[in-house]
Amino acid sequence: MTFPQKLLSVSRRELRIWVRRPIYILGSVFVMLFCTVFYLSFLKDGVPSDVPIAVVDLDDSSLSRNFCQQLDATQLGKVVHYASFSEARAAMQGGKVTSVCVIPEGFNRDVQAQRQPRISFYVNGLYFLGGSLAWKDLLTMINLTNGAVQRQVLQMKGYDSNQIMGLLRPVDVDVHQIGNATMNYGAYLANMMLPAMLQMVIIIVLIYSLGSELKYGTGRHLLHSVDGDIFAAVMGKTIPYTLLFTGIGWTMEVILYKWMHFPLAGRLGEMLLACLLLVMACEAVAILIIGMVPVCRFALSIGALYSVLGLSLTGFTLPVEAMPLGLRGLTMMYPLRYYYQMYVQVGIFGTGFGEWYLYVAGMLVFLFLPMLVYGRLHHAYEYLDYERN
Repeated sequence: MTFPQKLLSVSRRELRIWVRRPIYILGSVFVMLFCTVFYLSFLKDGVPSDVPIAVVDLDDSSLSRNFCQQLDATQLGKVVHYASFSEARAAMQGGKVTSVCVIPEGFNRDVQAQRQPRISFYVNGLYFLGGSLAWKDLLTMINLTNGAVQRQVLQMKGYDSNQIMGLLRPVDVDVHQIGNATMNYGAYLANMMLPAMLQMVIIIVLIYSLGSELKYGTGRHLLHSVDGDIFAAVMGKTIPYTLLFTGIGWTMEVILYKWMHFPLAGRLGEMLLACLLLVMACEAVAILIIGMVPVCRFALSIGALYSVLGLSLTGFTLPVEAMPLGLRGLTMMYPLRYYYQMYVQVGIFGTGFGEWYLYVAGMLVFLFLPMLVYGRLHHAYEYLDYERN
């Protein structure tokens, strides 16, 4: 039997297993379909809106009421009035609001007298996104209110508009939102959350596929069907998953950049290449894990832990430069890290091959990892050297 015939034989065998055990399709296609629908529908508006902010207006003056109206008119904030701080605190503790703003008594009088009144603001740190957005919204309104009061005072002193703007804002800031000009949270999160979920699905499903040969005692039969060629056995089982996950990943990329029109400065073909390399690198990691620990349940636990930590260690949520020195080296152990760096170069900056070829090379290195464990995996398949319970 030639090597291509061995691959074809094992691949057909794997497809028959898919028919008998739908868990492989449920654990891959339907999981990714659910994640795609969830993230894209949950963030369909782009930017969160109507974040509930409790306001306790103890002054009840025209200035404080105008402040509340302006805060409520913003896209992010939705003002909920409470008569006392204790009621607002109870609402925040109950999860009804994410933050509490207290306007002190005599607020208008102190502003007019230039006595610098103090507005108290309480944020529930458990709601990180809602609390940070509410804080940003309130800080913006305070700055605008402060500028409006100073502008009124300067107008009364006879300053013209140009002089007033020079005093209120001596340095003008020209902001350019590179790659995401509209600050779309969907484009920010989905571009990496979906590949991260794909990485997790690939590793867990392939570990289970290879580990099930040990779990059900069919590894020896698999080896004998390919004349003891462990490389052909593993590659034959992997080929259907490569085609399946590549199809899922490419569909995901087309949905993000063609259907949802997320920002993409480079070419779609380059992101499809990155997705293909991500799939193959994750499969190599899965083979490495099951080869190192040829016990299905243990390998699944390790693969799940590895995948969960991947999103935090790829530099997406926290820049690698800001991590402790001991963790920076661990980021190189994740294919998703190289995919993220390639996305930054292609999707955000639109650079050419000369800027991201190293990340391609980094993902290709993962393909050599299974060579370290082929011998151990062959021994486990041939001699059933594993724990059944």
